[in-house]
Amino acid sequence: MTDRTSSDSSVYVGNAGKDAALDRGWLLGHFKDPGDPRHSEDVEIKWGVHPAGDARAQWVRGEDRTALLVLISGRFRIELPGRSVLLAEQGDYVLWGRGVDHSWRAEEESVVLTVRWPSVPGYAAAHDEPDPGAR
Repeated sequence: MTDRTSSDSSVYVGNAGKDAALDRGWLLGHFKDPGDPRHSEDVEIKWGVHPAGDARAQWVRGEDRTALLVLISGRFRIELPGRSVLLAEQGDYVLWGRGVDHSWRAEEESVVLTVRWPSVPGYAAAHDEPDPGAR
């Protein structure tokens, strides 16, 4: 399967692992070109591949989006205020609403599907390389 838009510009066929590697994991959101079928101001989707020990450098604070994380493989820990959630079995998920601060850590090599809404410009990751899904 090749990654490309078909002659119907509203269809995109790709591979989450390959496409995610091109944009820090992000497959869909406001940060994709407006002519791309993967452009959305309503939702963001990320295919996150995390080596063991990978962790968010700083907590996300003042979040204006709702988020859903679904474990595809591995062990992935989400830190929330006053609560730690371990995703350990394929299909385990956690959802939090707007205003919930959070952080995360991959306890084992992990693949996590993240869905956030809405897709809001103005967020930035706390490291040198900007996270396009966080803009």
